[in-house]
Amino acid sequence: MDALTLFYTASLVVVVGLFWIHLRREKVQDKYKQYWSFFRRPKEIETADKVPAFVDTFYNLVTDIYEWGWGQSFHFSPAIPGKSHRDATRLHEEMVADLLGMAPVHRVLDAGCGVGGPMRAIAAHSGSNVVGITINEYQVNRARIHNKKAKLDAQCDVVCGNFLQMPFDENSFDGAYSIEATCHAPKLEEVYGEIFRVLKPGCLYVSYEWVTTELYRGDDPEHIEIIQGIERGDALPGLRSYDQIAKIAREVGFEVVKEMDLAKPPANPWWSRLKMGRIAYWRNHILIMVLAFLGIAPKGVVDVHEMLFKTADYLVRGGDTGIFTPMHMILCRKPEKNKTPASA
Repeated sequence: MDALTLFYTASLVVVVGLFWIHLRREKVQDKYKQYWSFFRRPKEIETADKVPAFVDTFYNLVTDIYEWGWGQSFHFSPAIPGKSHRDATRLHEEMVADLLGMAPVHRVLDAGCGVGGPMRAIAAHSGSNVVGITINEYQVNRARIHNKKAKLDAQCDVVCGNFLQMPFDENSFDGAYSIEATCHAPKLEEVYGEIFRVLKPGCLYVSYEWVTTELYRGDDPEHIEIIQGIERGDALPGLRSYDQIAKIAREVGFEVVKEMDLAKPPANPWWSRLKMGRIAYWRNHILIMVLAFLGIAPKGVVDVHEMLFKTADYLVRGGDTGIFTPMHMILCRKPEKNKTPASA
């Protein structure tokens, strides 16, 4: 066994151990069954009161595996020739700070912060104070640990809450962003409306959205299969079309400053990293099966790992066909004087 294989094997044992500790009282298998039970009642994942439990269950299942296999930033970025995945991710995050014009005097909202990877990169790049919100309590604890380890806990704060009903005052943030997070909202206008409420007049909001592109055809069985596979494997109430985003932003009162798909050429494929990870997946999946058979890994972890692999395949197919993008960027401004939102 070479050193690299040994390292990954040891890392996997550690993450499985964390997984076991994290969910030892709420068995992985039970959570996995609970997650899929939502799809037997699809109307429940279209309402604001049901979505938090749906998304929270998903992130209880996948957070540790995401961190181990992907890193602390739970999002995609365009591949950059000559740059590592880590550097490409950091540059994708730093662009948020640059678009918002963030400075050390600013207090900025991260709506759907996960374990805080983007928050830390953005805070370090800009010097701003960043407040993140996530529905998942385990992610809050992980983010705080990472913030302290990075010596950014004085700049970065994390709150457990629902970004559809945020515990923040009106006009209290100098900027806001969401990176591949608002796709979990059943109605985009609800989360955009909340972000509009807490932003100070004249300030900016930027979001990277998961959407279907102009190439998607609702009457194509393959397209439908791909998009539904992405939705089921990523806790999404339903993907929106690219042409809905700016319309919804304007309806809640935003001015749209800029909108573009960051995945389009000359950007290199964001899904290339998923393709390269297939060999690693099978190696890890075999190891997880052995650990589960020996009773080291909790029951259900094999199912979760397999679910994520299948989802990765749908994401790759979405990228290859061009019908899906995870980085439809929209930059908005809250008017200096609140305007009456446009009628739907």
